[in-house]
Amino acid sequence: QVQLVESGGGLVQPGGSPRLSCVASESIFPKYVMGWYRQTPGKLREFVALQPPGGNGINTNYADSVKGRFTISRDNAKNTVYLQMNSLKREDTAVYYCVADQVFPVASRTWGQGTQVTVSP
Repeated sequence: QVQLVESGGGLVQPGGSPRLSCVASESIFPKYVMGWYRQTPGKLREFVALQPPGGNGINTNYADSVKGRFTISRDNAKNTVYLQMNSLKREDTAVYYCVADQVFPVASRTWGQGTQVTVSP
């Protein structure tokens, strides 16, 4: 089973532009749809973005709350997916989780351990 390690979180000022990284323990192409979710205390984990194995394209999806501010990308050669976050707001404060959805030979989902992003002056 693939293992995921996120990094890049921390304390960020409003309007900041951090980039999260998620490194997978095996090749993410062509088996994995890669994505990001986030969670705040007392709330369900919510979808942020996902990208199919082929990379950038029409099938890259974003939550409405981050559309136009966040960008997901992947470097298949480095087994890494990124989340570039721009124009951060206080409400973006959350633990951000990387997710790998295996699409074949069997469907499965793997979560990373999460990285905290805190938006505060």
